Amino acid sequence: MEQRIEARIAAAASIAIVGHVHPDGDCLGSCLGMYHYLRGRCPEKTIQVYLEPFPKRLGILPGADQISHNFTDGKSYSLCLCMDTADRERLGGASVYLDRADHSICMDHHITNTRFAEENLVEPWASSASEVAAARMDLTKISRETAECLYLGIVHDTGVFRHSNTGERTMRIAGALVAKGIPFSQIIEHTFYEKSLAQNRVIGYSLMNARLYCGGNMIGCALSESKIRQCGATPMDMDGIIDLMRETENVETAVLLYETEPGSWKISMRSNEIVDVSRIARHFGGGGHVRAAGGRSTSGPDQTLEEIAAEVNQQLQEAEQSGS
Repeated sequence: MEQRIEARIAAAASIAIVGHVHPDGDCLGSCLGMYHYLRGRCPEKTIQVYLEPFPKRLGILPGADQISHNFTDGKSYSLCLCMDTADRERLGGASVYLDRADHSICMDHHITNTRFAEENLVEPWASSASEVAAARMDLTKISRETAECLYLGIVHDTGVFRHSNTGERTMRIAGALVAKGIPFSQIIEHTFYEKSLAQNRVIGYSLMNARLYCGGNMIGCALSESKIRQCGATPMDMDGIIDLMRETENVETAVLLYETEPGSWKISMRSNEIVDVSRIARHFGGGGHVRAAGGRSTSGPDQTLEEIAAEVNQQLQEAEQSGS
């Protein structure tokens, strides 16, 4: 398969690189990492990244200002390279470049990936799409720009190497990227830990209003569109809240709901050791990983949290019965 992917890239005169809606650190890092890598290898090719707008703090990555947010330019490409995307619908407006391309490749790490592209390189055990991409590169020869982008992607999807998706290969790749002289501490501090006042306000509100479910095994919170605005925040400021909720004592699963438009709620879920949240996410038209997944609901926050709590309870009972 990897030989076919290499052949597709080598034969393409032009390449569109796309990622999922509401780009996060791994989506942006893997897209820009491939952009710099391919430009270094194939300077004669036309290469363009298309993504929805992303959080301002991620704009420190080299090449971020070259990304197009315009999906109506009417352009077609020989190859569409889809990064960190589990299914066609997750591409949003950028799916037009997949539809118009002569060939397509998907590089991803979601266990729920539907293999929607012509060629699919999917590693559900990998920490991130950035790791999947980096594992195919000679890291001694990549540019510093490529290394910065891939490192940011790995850092964000591993929670700075804290999550269970961090493996031995993850750390080897991260070390090789650091060896390129990247400002790794600045990348972590500025894009992962640093928060605006509005973000801190919405984090504070979320924690103050969170509730425990399932006998204390699940914590949940819902943020309405009006409350997010009241905090001076936007839906792009929700990063980090779910991970803080997950760190609550004795909690196995954390659930954050936030309203992105009237009546439509984005679901973000994390678990620690037992619950497969990707299994729950499928009930809400979403997907993701065993320990991190999401979906959408129009049922209202209270009903949605109760439905998720029932699923969490069921999985905890199954685990108890199996002795795990």
